[in-house]
Amino acid sequence: MAQGSRYKVAFKRRREGKTDYGARLKLIGLDKHRLVVRVTGNHTIAQIIDVQMEGDETLVSAHSQEIKNMGWLASGKNTSAAYLTGYLCGKKAIKEGIEGAVLDMGLTTSIKGSRIYAVLKGAIDAGLDVPHNDVILPSEDRITGEHIAQYAQSLEKAEMEKKFSQYIQRGLNPQELPDHFQSIKEKEVS
Repeated sequence: MAQGSRYKVAFKRRREGKTDYGARLKLIGLDKHRLVVRVTGNHTIAQIIDVQMEGDETLVSAHSQEIKNMGWLASGKNTSAAYLTGYLCGKKAIKEGIEGAVLDMGLTTSIKGSRIYAVLKGAIDAGLDVPHNDVILPSEDRITGEHIAQYAQSLEKAEMEKKFSQYIQRGLNPQELPDHFQSIKEKEVS
């Protein structure tokens, strides 16, 4: 009778904290497209992915760098940029004939009003059908950047120039962020 260790080494991606295989299996079992959202320190990435036996297939993708190429002058890591990235991804998906998806936020902790949910709101506003509860979505003033404009207005001129130096360097007055947001949202998706 052979004896050995009962210890089983977990999959590499699980050990590295990159994949929750239980949650992934549930998402795959739904047999629907996945809206995969990943938020990094400086960017937001939204993808529509299908599961294949050979591996996952990306059908549509949007990156916060794309909205910068469309003329976005503000930060690529704020809630407004996340919303616009989701909106862009949703518009591309609709163009490709994709009507719905389920949200896949990976191992990210679910926080009400976070950038992940801003991407979700953008995709929904673009016309994509994604099951959700409206309670988790960020407020309209956070999405449009109204809260940033109000904060900038409350500061002295010197302090505003210091805190929003990158906005000003790119040619955007932070008090005009809501109007800038609307102009980018109205641009045609190529």
